[in-house]
Amino acid sequence: MKTLSRKTLAVAALAASLSGTVLAESPAAGPAPLVRIAELEIDPARVAAYEAAVKEEIEASIRLEPGVLAIYAVAEKERPNRFRFFEIYADDAAYRKHIDSPHFRKYAEATRTMILSKQLLDTVPVMLGAKPR
Repeated sequence: MKTLSRKTLAVAALAASLSGTVLAESPAAGPAPLVRIAELEIDPARVAAYEAAVKEEIEASIRLEPGVLAIYAVAEKERPNRFRFFEIYADDAAYRKHIDSPHFRKYAEATRTMILSKQLLDTVPVMLGAKPR
């Protein structure tokens, strides 16, 4: 089992602080959402094109999919071709619907040759909280 890096944990903390909601499993709130972290390395020569594609995909996902609660993308300061994503979905069905959406399929096809490596980390939400905007 891989231990999450400090940078990955910082992304998670940032995402929680920006989300504007508290997401935690409780009888009143229902089951906890599906939370995934993705770590990608992008071809350094194609970072600008990748950023454009991912911005378009995230914007569409947030606008069109009620089950996509949050998607945050950041790049490492020292290695701007290394991206981290913190994604929060209402549940597994919302995640499955997301990866089958036309805008995600468009992003996946457009960026397929830009991505040098990808690791998806499934997580267990402990507490996701943020100050309201």
